[in-house]
Amino acid sequence: MLEIAVLASGSGTNLQAILDRQRHDPDFGARVVVVISDRPGVPALGRAGAAGVPFEVIEFGDHSTREAFTKAVCATAEAFGAGAMVMAGFMRILSSEAVERFPSRILNIHPALLPAFPGARAIEDALEYGVKVTGVTVHFVDQDVDHGPVIAQEIVKVDQADTPETLRRRIQEAEHRLYPRVIKAFANGRLRLEGRRVIWS
Repeated sequence: MLEIAVLASGSGTNLQAILDRQRHDPDFGARVVVVISDRPGVPALGRAGAAGVPFEVIEFGDHSTREAFTKAVCATAEAFGAGAMVMAGFMRILSSEAVERFPSRILNIHPALLPAFPGARAIEDALEYGVKVTGVTVHFVDQDVDHGPVIAQEIVKVDQADTPETLRRRIQEAEHRLYPRVIKAFANGRLRLEGRRVIWS
């Protein structure tokens, strides 16, 4: 069983998808042992509490540097026995220490088809660019933002009438399907890295 720490900053809908899959799939192979947020009072923490999962708040402003914040996040994950970290709408960039302490053991989900539209405005950027398709990417985290090896992607069509809100809803539906599937594969040892290529077995 792979014990994971889920990092979330907001509503926690991807966290909920993970918790639901964990509850209903006996072969999931992963268990959320702690939810870590950089913001107090967010819905993600309520979801953790409702599921009986411990949660911790580590505020960025309480630390002098990004490195100190990262050390606190990693130390908390390790204290709960987590062997991997899963970023689910976590809006803070961790320093390189996270990758050093959890090498190829940090997953992130991004609301675009990387390498297109990295960054925090991916949905708005895709609409402004006028693309006909966008989607969701799950990738390993490396030293650079939205850059690590791609594990899986799902396409989401862009409608002419889409607003950021309507497109975000469909992207989140794809996220909720894709992320638990990837975490299950990762937890069950079905993902292998060859350079930047992720091989599914």
